Amino acid sequence: MASHSLLSLQVPKPSPPPLLRASSTTAVQCPPQSLEERFGRKGIKFSDSDVVPAVELTVRNGSSLKLRIPDGIITSYRPKVYWKDDGFEEVFHTIGDGDSSVKGGLGLILNDVSQDGSPWSASEWVVKDSDSDSIDAVQVELSCTNGDGSLDITYVVSLYPISISTAVIVQNNGTKPTKLASAMLSHIRFKNRGGSAIQGLQGCSYCSHPPLASSFSILSPSDAMEPDPPGWFSFFDSPSQEKVSPNIDEPEAWKVEDDMYTVLKRKFSRVYAAPPSERRKRIYNTSPSKYQTIDQGSKLGFRVIRMGYEDIYIGTPGALSLNYGKNYFICTGPASMLVPVILEPGDQWRAAQVIEHDNL
Repeated sequence: MASHSLLSLQVPKPSPPPLLRASSTTAVQCPPQSLEERFGRKGIKFSDSDVVPAVELTVRNGSSLKLRIPDGIITSYRPKVYWKDDGFEEVFHTIGDGDSSVKGGLGLILNDVSQDGSPWSASEWVVKDSDSDSIDAVQVELSCTNGDGSLDITYVVSLYPISISTAVIVQNNGTKPTKLASAMLSHIRFKNRGGSAIQGLQGCSYCSHPPLASSFSILSPSDAMEPDPPGWFSFFDSPSQEKVSPNIDEPEAWKVEDDMYTVLKRKFSRVYAAPPSERRKRIYNTSPSKYQTIDQGSKLGFRVIRMGYEDIYIGTPGALSLNYGKNYFICTGPASMLVPVILEPGDQWRAAQVIEHDNL
């Protein structure tokens, strides 16, 4: 991905203040600063007294999001909506007590799969920087490194009046190529199971595939692949279990989305993308750069835009959603799952997601 695609998402940074240096003859010890003292800005409010340090971003029209710092999970996104006077609507679905344990929301999965065995996963985020233009854009940057310091990862979360963006920048400082599997997965809330759909995937190839494992996903990879339990609707609906092929290079593993609207009522777990065998060609059809969610119950619609990723993941809980709260939800977002990103020594990889709406 060209570098300018990501830079356009970032708020211009002011020049940093000069560093205060202690005199060589006098030892000066300052008390440690809180996150609020170091990085607090207009529209950026840190709270480090809670069980889990967090930050809340707010812009002029009142739209806001909440971000847990250590695990980088956005637990809440509440944009301004037009049908409520001074009202806002929660977009993300979460479960848990909101403090030490929470699942759902929006999170980044970034795994180094270069070696056999358990991959290294980006975690233990710390605040790197923050910025605000005081009106319509606020931003927080988190960072982490792997064990030997060969990977330097920056995670940028930005809030605007009608959108949020999440961006990742990975720098390979090591001497060997690195293989990265990644996804930015959002648990988007729907009013109910009926009337939920996605528009924009018609003509795209897809295969049944489990999501990348993560600490925040509501459905585990194995749960995501289980079919809906039989029930009343099984007499009327098409079969809910999709054929899963162990080899995604097999033509039988792939289908093409024929419908203008991908109905999200029944349970499935899919990756919409060009088959890996097609990607070996010089020219091939990529997955759409954006798609739109449709919720007839709440009348909310959101465009999900991908940058730097090749795949689109969509997982629906079907009847299992009843186990995780009263609202229906889906798990979706851009990903590099089927073919890992190869990052050569000294190179940098950038990818991003934008979720925007026109409900103003």
